[in-house]
Amino acid sequence: MSIELGGEACGVFGVFGSPSAAELTYFGLHALQHRGQESAGIVTSDGRVLHSRKGMGEIGDVFPRSEELGDLPGHMAIGHTRYSTTGASSVANIQPLIITFRGEQLAVGHNGNLTNSVSLKKFLEKGGAIFQTTSDSELFLHLVARSERQTWIDMICEALPQTEGAYSALFIHKDGIIVARDPQGFRPLALGTLGDAHVVASETCAFDIIGATYHRDVEPGEVLCIDADGVRSYGPHKETRPAFCIFEFIYFARPDSKIFGENTDKVRRRLGHQLAIEQPVEADMIISVPDSSNTAALGYSEQSGIRFEIGLIRNHYVGRTFIAPEQKIRDLDVRLKFNPVRGVLEGRRVCVVDDSIVRGTTSKKLVTMIYEAGAKEVHLRISSPPIISPCYYGIDMPTPDELIASSKQVEEIRSYLGVDSLGYLSLEGMLSMNSLPDTSFCTACFSGRYPTEIESRENGKMIFEVEPTESS
Repeated sequence: MSIELGGEACGVFGVFGSPSAAELTYFGLHALQHRGQESAGIVTSDGRVLHSRKGMGEIGDVFPRSEELGDLPGHMAIGHTRYSTTGASSVANIQPLIITFRGEQLAVGHNGNLTNSVSLKKFLEKGGAIFQTTSDSELFLHLVARSERQTWIDMICEALPQTEGAYSALFIHKDGIIVARDPQGFRPLALGTLGDAHVVASETCAFDIIGATYHRDVEPGEVLCIDADGVRSYGPHKETRPAFCIFEFIYFARPDSKIFGENTDKVRRRLGHQLAIEQPVEADMIISVPDSSNTAALGYSEQSGIRFEIGLIRNHYVGRTFIAPEQKIRDLDVRLKFNPVRGVLEGRRVCVVDDSIVRGTTSKKLVTMIYEAGAKEVHLRISSPPIISPCYYGIDMPTPDELIASSKQVEEIRSYLGVDSLGYLSLEGMLSMNSLPDTSFCTACFSGRYPTEIESRENGKMIFEVEPTESS
């Protein structure tokens, strides 16, 4: 299920032109907390130097009160909330990362994962680079520092094409903010305004909390320079076919966000509709595994005509279950996080709609809990196809050996989970629920076809075949 993932995409937020930059970033990061609970940081500029506060934990742990941000002065800021995909969970890896170069400071916060990080790091180390972290985000700073160009925007535009993979990155220096999105556009990134201020965020829900207005997405491959002269757009990359992460729609993005030009809630509801068409069921009720599958379950209910019920209660004071590093703790967290409603489930045929199955261990425990609550039958419907391959673009999914669908057929998974029936949404059905062309999305975790070359973490060699990409 969705809650079993081993890591998560991060969240970035930035603002330029507001005297309350740090406070706005604080609230923006709160809205993006679902994208990472491991660490958080904010860096501001007062026009002379950068100011930083970072720490392990959630936003409220690092910044207990929004009124106590006096050590972060300035009218511009970037913030980051992290769950590690590349690099260890440690204080050294907390973003934004800061360097001093040519007597000036530059900081970066990055959502995504560079797929050529091994070869890049070896190349840079041969040239004398010394790394302070194990995060691939530090590579951006080293590549910028190698540039012989004179301005931050020119140095960054020279550095970015040397990287491969996924990134929505925010840079800040004393005079402005630079925003960059990879050529495939794997991760979402939105641009908006708040009065005279410019804001940027991983998801539009971060605009809503501060009252900002969404204008557009940062385009794949686009670099924006935001400073006193306004917003200027650059295109340092060769044009290529987009590869938007379909899993953002299925699970990561908040349902009240607009990403890749679509409202997440509407896409998930359509996924539920299509799932009911492809995988019908005879049941007394539809329930979801809250919260990410709520909308898909409602869609399934609408299409099937079977009533939607609240059959599982989620404890919102427990973090996302997949974050637990030990499987024993993860299994305990399932019971800490969810509790079945016996009065709803007892004696009923229950159809559980969820967004995904990863390892299968959490799904199995939830199914057991539902049976223990007295359900007569349990049917499981998944609003995405089987996950057969890891993600290397910013979602730290398990290795192929840990993905249950990489080695088991649907019937074998059904037997392992102990459900009366199991049905997945087809790949074609999933892609048909978006208004964009099928070729606009990365479906590597479902298809095994990767839109870029993937390096082995051990030796830097390519380990997967690459899905052919054509210039758009």
